[in-house]
Amino acid sequence: MAFVRIQPLASKYHIEIDWKPILVGGVFNAVNPALYQARESMFNNPRRLDHYMKDMLDWADYCGITIGWPDFHPVNSVKAMRGCLVAEEHGLITEYAKQVFEAYWGRQEDISKDEILTPIIEALGIDQNEFFTKIQSQDYKNKLRLNTEELIDRGGYGSPTLFLNGDDMYFGNDRLPLLENKLLSLEGQL
Repeated sequence: MAFVRIQPLASKYHIEIDWKPILVGGVFNAVNPALYQARESMFNNPRRLDHYMKDMLDWADYCGITIGWPDFHPVNSVKAMRGCLVAEEHGLITEYAKQVFEAYWGRQEDISKDEILTPIIEALGIDQNEFFTKIQSQDYKNKLRLNTEELIDRGGYGSPTLFLNGDDMYFGNDRLPLLENKLLSLEGQL
C-alpha cells in the first residue's frame, strides 16, 4: 500500500525515491523477532484477525488496489527481491515491483516460483537468462544482504521504512501523512 501511495507523494513534492530492496525476514530475524510471536498471537485470536483483515481491506480500498491474503503467506521472497536489483539496472524497478505486488497480493500467486516471475520479466522485456543467472549469483545475494544490513544499521525494523533527508525515518503505510506533513514544512528546501 505504501508502494502505491509514495510515488504520487514523491511526484507532488518533486523528490526522487531511492529504492532499496531488502529481505524483511532478515530484518525481523535481526531486530524484531517478537513479530513472529505477535503474528502467531493474532492468528490465534479470531477477533483480532478479523479486524486486521478488515483494516487491510479498508486500506486497500483507500489505496485503490485489490488485495488478498495468500494461503502460503509469508512467502520466501528472496528471488523476487533480488529481481528488483536486476529490474533497477534496466530502469524498471517500479514497474517490476508493481507487478510482483499484484501477483502476490492481488492474485495470490507464489512469487518464490520461477514460473510466476517469468511472465513478469518477459512483459518488461528483461532477458530470462540474464535475470535468473543474476539473481542466483553471489553478487546479487550480497547486494540484497547489504541493503538489508543498511536498513538495520539505520534503525529500521520492518517494511515499509522510509527515510527523508537521510535519517528522518517513517515506518508503515499509515505514517505517510506524517511524511507529507514534514514535506510540507520543508517545501522549497528540498
